[in-house]
Amino acid sequence: MENGEKVAETVVVGNYVEMENEGKASDMKSKLSNMFWHGGSVYDAWFSCASNQVAQVLLTLPYSFSQLGMLSGILFQLFYGLLGSWTAYLISILYVEYRTRKEREKVNFRNHVIQWFEVLDGLLGKHWRNVGLAFNCTFLLFGSVIQLIACASNIYYINDNLDKRTWTYIFGACCATTVFIPSFHNYRIWSFLGLLMTTYTAWYLTIASILHGQVEGVKHSGPSKLVLYFTGATNILYTFGGHAVTVEIMHAMWKPQKFKSIYLFATIYVLTLTLPSASAVYWAFGDLLLNHSNAFALLPKNLYRDFAVVLMLIHQFITFGFACTPLYFVWEKLIGMHECRSMCKRAAARLPVVVPIWFLAIIFPFFGPINSTVGSLLVSFTVYIIPALAHIFTFRSSAARENAVEQPPRFLGRWTGAFTINAFIVVWVFIVGFGFGGWASMINFVHQIDTFGLFTKCYQCPPPVMASPPPISHPHFNHTRGL
Repeated sequence: MENGEKVAETVVVGNYVEMENEGKASDMKSKLSNMFWHGGSVYDAWFSCASNQVAQVLLTLPYSFSQLGMLSGILFQLFYGLLGSWTAYLISILYVEYRTRKEREKVNFRNHVIQWFEVLDGLLGKHWRNVGLAFNCTFLLFGSVIQLIACASNIYYINDNLDKRTWTYIFGACCATTVFIPSFHNYRIWSFLGLLMTTYTAWYLTIASILHGQVEGVKHSGPSKLVLYFTGATNILYTFGGHAVTVEIMHAMWKPQKFKSIYLFATIYVLTLTLPSASAVYWAFGDLLLNHSNAFALLPKNLYRDFAVVLMLIHQFITFGFACTPLYFVWEKLIGMHECRSMCKRAAARLPVVVPIWFLAIIFPFFGPINSTVGSLLVSFTVYIIPALAHIFTFRSSAARENAVEQPPRFLGRWTGAFTINAFIVVWVFIVGFGFGGWASMINFVHQIDTFGLFTKCYQCPPPVMASPPPISHPHFNHTRGL
């Protein structure tokens, strides 16, 4: 078995070793470029996974805790963290299986980025490809929309001279510059900085909430309604469903077969950020969070908060690129530009992808509720149900299991254990995530539309303070006149 794995590793890594050697430059400029720009190590993948997994959702988890209650909020984070790590592992196994088979057939991926729908196509056929492509692209589209909404929501707490819709216009133009980032190879420094930014923000939320203390008359009534309970649960489902870009991150690695446990370690680190911050903010503000989906809204304005807002804005720009880059690849392949050598031509070709994202962010600026809706309707299938079913159907025959590049872990019961876990995930996520979660999140989403309306100018903004009118001066009358 070990010899088979070594052969598979050689096959999978082949082209990347050549690329890595070609990337070794002699001059200082190229060395610096490789250091900050051109990544492909295990550490790069870990930073990419951890940085991408916890972005603006860090600010909405306290809102979810107010819907779920403290205990359920903590348990759902741990539970969905494990489920997300398992399905990311499945995606990595299917990627390595697909790539090994293709490279044994002498297929060259030198100028081609493998994507999830292509893995499904190669292993299971065009019907699986079409379903995977539809769910993956729609999820990534709305994932990009959410980052754009979050940018406008956050900057408003520093500068409220402009409404959130205007800020969405501005940041839509800024995020469009991600068309110039070629691939996930080139996110090395951005992933590293992004994780530092979310780490600062998470611990700022934790410490600031503890120092602030509980507000007067604080109440922790969650869970109070089933609709709110399942809405909060699906936001956490969304939180740990950030592995829709797993295949692209793996493809950017020199040795993608080493990805297997990276997502698990990234999730463990993310939990050290999300659990303390969400718990502390909910402890301090309680039910006030039900009407404030962005945690920044309740914390006092000071230098530390403004710094956290700025860091999150930069991080959301990075995460927008993470979510949008796979969409750029799909669009490039559709119009025949994917293997074009000119980055300027590819960047120009990518611009149409940003337009619908911009437009949707202006139509549905519901920061917080949109996370749960996307989580229940899209994430549930894209990164939980489809990978679990794909793993079962790919290895359903004994011949496929015997010739598999990667065998399931022995401590989980090999194939029987893996298929049992997969079946549980499919049933649980379909019933609880998609079923109850979809019902609850859609009711909440429709409520936001009824309350604020589509194209709302400033979602959840405090009402403008009306200046008191000047006192009316009455002319002085001399009542003794004429007497």
